[in-house]
Amino acid sequence: MNFETLKYQMALTQIKGIGNIIAKTLLAHTGSAEAIFKQHKQQLIRIPSIGEYIATQLTTNLSDVFRRVDREIDFILKNKITPLFFTDETYPFRLKECVDAPMILYSKGNQDYNAGFCIAIVGTRKITEYGKNICHEFVKDLSQLNHHVTIVSGLAYGVDICAHKASLECGLNTVGVLGHGLDRIYPGTHRAVAIKMLNQGALLTEYMSETNPDAPNFVQRNRIVAGMIDALVVIESATKGGALITAEIASSYNRDVFAFPGNIKNEYSGGCNKLIKTNKAALIECAADLEKMMGWERQSTNKNFIEPLLFPELLDIEKQMIHFMRLSDTVHINQILSKFDMPMSKICPLLIEMEFKGLVKCFPGNLYKVL
Repeated sequence: MNFETLKYQMALTQIKGIGNIIAKTLLAHTGSAEAIFKQHKQQLIRIPSIGEYIATQLTTNLSDVFRRVDREIDFILKNKITPLFFTDETYPFRLKECVDAPMILYSKGNQDYNAGFCIAIVGTRKITEYGKNICHEFVKDLSQLNHHVTIVSGLAYGVDICAHKASLECGLNTVGVLGHGLDRIYPGTHRAVAIKMLNQGALLTEYMSETNPDAPNFVQRNRIVAGMIDALVVIESATKGGALITAEIASSYNRDVFAFPGNIKNEYSGGCNKLIKTNKAALIECAADLEKMMGWERQSTNKNFIEPLLFPELLDIEKQMIHFMRLSDTVHINQILSKFDMPMSKICPLLIEMEFKGLVKCFPGNLYKVL
């Protein structure tokens, strides 16, 4: 970890007037967080969307900002927290697709955010016995499908904590996305579960320590849950609430949304039934439904294995791509773009051609698998 680089990356998130979108604009024009702070005021003003106010904030009275950053770096070191900057390979690649993705995340645990599939399970804080049974059965069945699934939720009361507990019991990694800093756990009654998650997943947040669990933070938290996943599953929800907000965000990010139906007389089935009725979520009744709709294949010895060397007409780049994609069960298109440093306009035609040749298959969420 380069702490000099990290210092500027963290400082960028502390400048008044700079949100995640503007920060990415600055980064695109200067090349690095450190370079942003080394620009002259007039150079910054010439960057699109950067006016006098932001340029002034970036070039004057920065001592308080860097003192705060130094204090946070001490906290990170003391508590073995891993910062994930937007340009890092370890940053969740699915989240990078989202325009409002955080510039930096803070992770504590042992989670690889770019391995396997990520499924969010969300719902009401007032989960019923029906919801608990559905949640436990669903997670248990997912664990038996052998797809290397990580369960993501928000560590809140109800469906969230039920999903985390079920994941721990069934041997699945689970990630809790927090609406506050990593110097506390909210609600406090979930501390024991959170500690277990550090050895079987992680806690993740965009907030520095000393950040209180204020209500607006949890709304912001929902976009991380929705963005870092392949699909979102709503277990139980009223017709209004955080779960439906997260489902709307996930849909806006082109994530697959699923919901379990419930009793039409039950208040906490209303949200799920509404999502299904309005075609905003696909109806599922078990993990096998999710597996089929996501296009996942059960892991088994592939009798139709194709050796690319049998195709002498393959380009060298195609052979390299197949070799890279074989290292994982599935590979997201962003991982391919990052690995081969090629624009989307060149990668997509290659992948389409490889599909025509029967070498790879595309699954929902821009995931590719070698056949």
